[in-house]
Amino acid sequence: MLVAVSNYTPGGVKVFDADSLALVADLPAVAGDGKSSKVVGLVDAPGQQFVYTLYDAGEIRIADLSDPARPDVHTFRDIGRLPYDALISPDGRFYIAGLFGEDGLALLDLWNPQEGVQRILNDYGRGKEKLPVYKMPHLEGWAMAGRYAFLPAVGQHEVLVVDSRTWKEVGRIAVHGQPIFVVARPDGRQVWVNFAHPLNDTVQVIDTQSLKIIHSMQPGKGVLHMEFTPRGENVWLSVRDANQVQVYDTGTFALVAQLQAEKPSGIFFTARAHRTGL
Repeated sequence: MLVAVSNYTPGGVKVFDADSLALVADLPAVAGDGKSSKVVGLVDAPGQQFVYTLYDAGEIRIADLSDPARPDVHTFRDIGRLPYDALISPDGRFYIAGLFGEDGLALLDLWNPQEGVQRILNDYGRGKEKLPVYKMPHLEGWAMAGRYAFLPAVGQHEVLVVDSRTWKEVGRIAVHGQPIFVVARPDGRQVWVNFAHPLNDTVQVIDTQSLKIIHSMQPGKGVLHMEFTPRGENVWLSVRDANQVQVYDTGTFALVAQLQAEKPSGIFFTARAHRTGL
């Protein structure tokens, strides 16, 4: 078992033995011009692979750690300007990097990497009209539910619905504010959305069959993160400005527990260890 950590300065990826925490590989993030780059969007992929993106160099790299002593790193160049984050689909097939420097997304099919990086959703971003963006959405916060991907529209009060077979937009859902995390309940039946400042006191729930909002709630200012229990019967919310972690029943939307915590942010259950990409 391996653990990989990405770095901004100096850029690179360090890989450790999960049992001993001994360093087993050091992968520098040096581009063709000899300059080091920040590393973002690091995920684990099937087959003892890690995939990551170089922010300054505009590259995606696949590192095969089948033999940790001899990592095999494959580079995909010129994917777009300033890729700021990335995700991997739950089945481990598609790796998608978002671009801060231009509109669109960069997609790499890990089942067919020889096809190279494709550009998808070329209108995804702030567009020609540079809208104020209070917080860039986290791509790891995309929801994959059935054939659809639900993703936050940058700078807009909308959630985009994308067909994951064609990677084309098929709909938009008007929401309360600029979405940050758009996350699916484990069974894919619901998508929960939180929002950027100053509208970050609200959470909305989308039904993935009707593509309509079925519930809105106001847990308090500073809802930062949402994490489902493994079977999805509950969702835990970090509500920073209330100094609470709140737990809700996803069937009734009732508040079932409140835990006091000082400025809580991320919530990460150990069940993540058994999911691709996390």
